[in-house]
Amino acid sequence: MATVGEAATAPEDRVLVMTRLFDAPRSLVFKVWTDPQHLIHWWGPRGYTTPVCEMDVRQGGAYRLLMRSAEGQEVVWHGVFRELVEPERLVWTCAIDRADGTRISGETVLTVTLEEQGQKTKLTLHQAVFDSVNNCDAHRDGWTQAFERIAERLAQVA
Repeated sequence: MATVGEAATAPEDRVLVMTRLFDAPRSLVFKVWTDPQHLIHWWGPRGYTTPVCEMDVRQGGAYRLLMRSAEGQEVVWHGVFRELVEPERLVWTCAIDRADGTRISGETVLTVTLEEQGQKTKLTLHQAVFDSVNNCDAHRDGWTQAFERIAERLAQVA
């Protein structure tokens, strides 16, 4: 049985925190995260495309991203923007479903914080609380590859 303090604390193994330094100004990094014309080029791990990217980028606005693997398997990321502070911070909910609507990953909250570091940008990603350690680990792998794709996109548009 959980104690009062435990109920409010997320298990560390189901919380994802990652940082990356990008060689681009903060305003551009923010734009790459919020403009569908950029996001479709980097969203997801390598081998995935994002043929559908619908985003109402405002507090309370919804988004829907269709990711397709090289083998044709499709998953849908969807949620709502909770907070947008340009060019500093994005907070949105994330749930992932199969194309038939069955849930793959329970809802998490994704927070992206951008800090200027000279001409570069430090990005901190916080996503929690995952419904399983396996889902958290899978997202760590996916975000690692997505960060590489973001760096490539930034190099193309800088």
